Amino acid sequence: MEEERQLLPLEPASATIEGRDGRRRICTGGCERPENVCLCDKLPAQPISTVSQIVILQHPHEQRHKLATVPVLGKCLKNCEIVVGRKLRVGSSSLLDSLFNQAQPGQPHRAIFLFPGTDSMPSMDINEWRSSSVDSCLDRCVMIVFDGTWKHAKEMVTASLPFLSKFA
Repeated sequence: MEEERQLLPLEPASATIEGRDGRRRICTGGCERPENVCLCDKLPAQPISTVSQIVILQHPHEQRHKLATVPVLGKCLKNCEIVVGRKLRVGSSSLLDSLFNQAQPGQPHRAIFLFPGTDSMPSMDINEWRSSSVDSCLDRCVMIVFDGTWKHAKEMVTASLPFLSKFA
């Protein structure tokens, strides 16, 4: 004997999360994240100023994620530039273009990129880099960060090395 199952009507519990078109509602208060994970009350009233300038190369796939942290970081830091793409090159960023154009052999690098070292460019501890650099350069230092999966970030670094190796 088979037992009959009674189906209960589903309550629209997801209506608080979904909009009329079935998609999640997005916060319009500033963080642009889904409403149920809104960070607006955590964001600083004014972006925080940093001594260093920060350039983030965000992989296009990361840009599509609604829970991505790079847009939030861009709203929190004053000296933060976000570039969406798969590699850095001339024309990607006016700040990096100026470093590329001003770079001279024998001069200390004014930029560092955060990524584990490779055989061709071994990693350097940040304190080791700071002690080898002229102190006046540290105030104008540019940090370059790669945002993506490990595989994408490695591809982005490798593709960007011809450009970055001149000044970072």
